[in-house]
Amino acid sequence: MAKAAKHDDDEAPKKSKKGNHVLSLVLLAMIVGGLGGYGVTNFGGGVTKIGSVGDREITVNEYARTMRAEANQLSKQFGTQLTMEQVRAFGLDQKVLQTLVSGAALDNEADRIGLSVGDDVLKSQLSTNQAFQGVSGAFDPQTYRDVLQRNNLTESEYEKGLRSDMARSLLQGAVTGGVVTPKPLTDAIFAWAGEKRGYTLLRLTEAGLPTPLPAPTEAEIKAWYDAHLTDYTRPEAKRITYAALLPKDIAGKITISDDDLKKAYEAKKDEYVVPEKRLVERLAFATEEEAKAAKDRLDKGEATFEGLVADRKLQLTDVDIGDVSKTELGAAGDAVFGLAEPGVVGPLPSALGPALFRMNGILAAQEKTFDQAKAELLTAAQETAARKEISAKSEAIDDALAGGATLQDLAKEQGMVLVTTDYAPAADDNDPLTQDAAVQAAADKLAEGDFAETVATADGGIVALQMDEMVPAAPRPLDKVKDKVAAAVRSDALAKALATRGDAVLAAVKGGASLASQGIAERSAPIDRQGTVEGAPPALVETLFKLAPGEVQLVQDKDFVALIQLNDVVAADPAGQDGKALQEAIQINAAKAISADILALYTQSLTTEAGITLDQSAINAVNSQLGN
Repeated sequence: MAKAAKHDDDEAPKKSKKGNHVLSLVLLAMIVGGLGGYGVTNFGGGVTKIGSVGDREITVNEYARTMRAEANQLSKQFGTQLTMEQVRAFGLDQKVLQTLVSGAALDNEADRIGLSVGDDVLKSQLSTNQAFQGVSGAFDPQTYRDVLQRNNLTESEYEKGLRSDMARSLLQGAVTGGVVTPKPLTDAIFAWAGEKRGYTLLRLTEAGLPTPLPAPTEAEIKAWYDAHLTDYTRPEAKRITYAALLPKDIAGKITISDDDLKKAYEAKKDEYVVPEKRLVERLAFATEEEAKAAKDRLDKGEATFEGLVADRKLQLTDVDIGDVSKTELGAAGDAVFGLAEPGVVGPLPSALGPALFRMNGILAAQEKTFDQAKAELLTAAQETAARKEISAKSEAIDDALAGGATLQDLAKEQGMVLVTTDYAPAADDNDPLTQDAAVQAAADKLAEGDFAETVATADGGIVALQMDEMVPAAPRPLDKVKDKVAAAVRSDALAKALATRGDAVLAAVKGGASLASQGIAERSAPIDRQGTVEGAPPALVETLFKLAPGEVQLVQDKDFVALIQLNDVVAADPAGQDGKALQEAIQINAAKAISADILALYTQSLTTEAGITLDQSAINAVNSQLGN
């Protein structure tokens, strides 16, 4: 283990958990999560650093390792391995630079004031790292060296970083330790966040309009269509021809004998013949005496079944055995099924010992005869046979395409359905078949000149596709989208009518009328700022907390128009359990925010005082190599 470069600080904590030196963080990320596809290399050459703060350098390797670790973390969040180009598009390189610069500023200051930790403290920290422990569970020097070597780190390099980590933690603690949220700030935030408001809400709907909305005229439809032509323009599309052989197209032509259907019925008889069942809960006891004592308390009204369950430290979900048949209950079956209405029987034997059984509901026996099930059995059998028939043809279809057959040939020779359609990923009127994942993926990849290829559909069909040409974007004819245009015209007219009605109601209320006199108003209990109103946009609650008592405001959003009136304001209650919890959360979070601000300002001041230099050419070179 390398020796300390600075004087030892024997009073330093034996174990630092708050340090955030990039080397220790990066190593931990590499050991625990791997590098997710990015190779670990040393960046050689004449350039060894990308910058410095004061006398503390930010090395090329340090920047590269941190970029890789952060890229891995971001990739995990997205659920896919991102390229370096992609992570830089998210500004990750700037985030890493800021982190390294801030860390270097703190390290430089720790060096300046001679703050360090001793060898004993370093040994203690290393011994607690499971990555460095051998089979005995104790620190193993050889394991330590092997782990560092695999990750291209030397002992001195890692230990230097670890010392900086702990020294930095001491410095940060000195700067931010003891930060307490001022009481006036806690009180102000608590009063704001804990306040509740009661309100009356009048929703305006089409049914409440003074006159019905007229149907859109042809002129209105045409005018809307012309004014919103982009809404009815189909995007650029691929004209695709496909030949499809799908189970639904051939299943109905397949004959299935009654004998085969009866065999299928017998195989699935448990689905068609369901015996009478009961909804049952079973509470088991260790001994017969305990079970009898519990039943006696229940019979005398001294306890409830729920209470007995709670006495055994159980939840009702723990004793619920669901819907069971008489046979499944075993020796308890006769007694449980003997109940004509919900009740408790027992003690009775069970697999868990003497038990009380509570019956909560009766489920009548159900039976679907062969004749009743025949139609669905036939459909299922035909679909299964169709899938087998298609599977048997798939090789012949592939061979035909390989031999130069066209899709038209397949339609004639293999009985496939031939269709030509325009496909655009963003369109809402694509052929329904393109909703199949495999077909959609194939359509997305198709390009002009590609040979036709086959894909298997989720339902067992086979489709061969080819692209004919690109079709430029073009407006859909009005007669094809007339219903959609008419609906848009009507929706716009309704929104305007409701807004007009809302203005009239608002004027009436301001003139002295009550909100309730203008329609069916809902009076609500007080809610806080995080509250929601069913069917209403967030803007409604935001508006509520801007109103003065008695004030009314019109709130409009897509498909929502309402008037809200503030009835009462309930001040935050500091004495209640919820109030105390909220105050505590405010104090903790505000203290963290204040500490973070103090540390950020302190670090910024250190950076300015020490001076910062960055070698953009070196940074670009590392980014370029990371992207390869």
